[in-house]
Amino acid sequence: MTTTLPSPELIASFIDIVGSANALTNPADLAPYLIESRGLYKGTTPMVLRPGSVEEVSRIMKLASATRTAIVPQGGNTGHVAGQIPREGKADIVLSLQRLNQIRDVDPVGNVIVADAGCILADIQKAADDNDRLFPLSLGSEGSARIGGNLSTNAGGTAVLAYGNMRQLCLGLEVVLPTGEIWDGLRRLKKDNTGYDLRDLFIGAEGTLGVITGAVLRMFPKPLGHQVAFAGVGSVEHALALFDRASSLCGSALTGFELMPRLGVEFTAKHIPGVRDPMDTVHPWYALIDISTSDSAESAERMVHELLEQGIVAGLVENAVIATSEEQRKALWHMRESMSPAQKPEGGSIKHDVSVPVSSIPAFMKETDAAVMRAMPGARICSFGHMGDGNIHYNISQPIGADKQVFLDRWREMNAIVHGIVAKYNGSISAEHGIGQLKRDELAEVRTPIEIELMRRIKHAFDPAGIMNPDKVLRAD
Repeated sequence: MTTTLPSPELIASFIDIVGSANALTNPADLAPYLIESRGLYKGTTPMVLRPGSVEEVSRIMKLASATRTAIVPQGGNTGHVAGQIPREGKADIVLSLQRLNQIRDVDPVGNVIVADAGCILADIQKAADDNDRLFPLSLGSEGSARIGGNLSTNAGGTAVLAYGNMRQLCLGLEVVLPTGEIWDGLRRLKKDNTGYDLRDLFIGAEGTLGVITGAVLRMFPKPLGHQVAFAGVGSVEHALALFDRASSLCGSALTGFELMPRLGVEFTAKHIPGVRDPMDTVHPWYALIDISTSDSAESAERMVHELLEQGIVAGLVENAVIATSEEQRKALWHMRESMSPAQKPEGGSIKHDVSVPVSSIPAFMKETDAAVMRAMPGARICSFGHMGDGNIHYNISQPIGADKQVFLDRWREMNAIVHGIVAKYNGSISAEHGIGQLKRDELAEVRTPIEIELMRRIKHAFDPAGIMNPDKVLRAD
């Protein structure tokens, strides 16, 4: 794999494939593709290619393979671990999937939607809704995140509790391999045991094995009943006990159970336009509860009232509000989904996307809070997330009055503290964001040598030239 700048002749050959209008070389045009949202990583590239068809992607990869040119696939550039950002000081070419944005087919009877990888997540949700169906993946970045990136990171979001990660929402894939060969695996089958499951190798591979260009996605019948409640609780232990009751009472109708701290509510109400504290009472923790029923609106209403009544009687719920309109339901979810960006105006934020067994969440939080405060007195811990699936976004905002850069320089130190305790509870250092560049070196520390070796063998089998998103997930040889 070459790390030197492509020759003018090679650049011209790439431009010939997509046309000059879709080959960006001007520094101002390149800039949006070279930095991720948190500003931690900024890469360099000689050009951004914007193919308009699968065939063009194939031709790009054939040329890249023949010339050993590194290619970095990119969707909406919403990733949090810099898997979509080219390496700094190298000659990686960015392959943007933004123009591959067509919905190829919607099959309401089969409950599937076939789409290009460059489709925006919100457009997939709308296409399903227009056909009286639900595509349940929901993210704060759904207005700009693209399906290919969602698949490449095995995105989770707020509905994993009921519907699973992106891997569970995908039936088939179309992938252009590093050699330029096209694998058409766009099967619409729920049952298919014909050999190795190639689909699952590409989902979550972060563009290191090939370029996802299309997918068969699962839809679901739209719920007839939908209720969202916001409950104030006194502790994480009480939130977990309430979740246990919700699971028993609601079963599969429990489609979301989010944990939020008081500090997070204050940040969002302060910094996010249109967000306000839903309660006139203050509580240390809050649970956002989402219930969806398939039979009637009345059943969802009965469930949410019974759950909150049980919680109050048991001393788990201190106060609660129930959304009475779709507008209010969206407002409550908007507050939760804005919790991460609301930390930005407060200065530096050291973020962790971790998961532990659900029953271990209170102990993990208590132990980690104590360790962080010992290491950094005055730190403002804003940990929130998907309590129903064990995924906690353990974020640390800088102490008031602290120097932002001095605080951020302790990123790795804080990572070591948090991730060390995650390991104690047999958790994961990456629940839904992926590995990318940010956690690449840590991966080798938390996975066994045989696991890393198997990953390297898979990488080499698909990409022997090492041109496919190099130095992401695994360090390049």
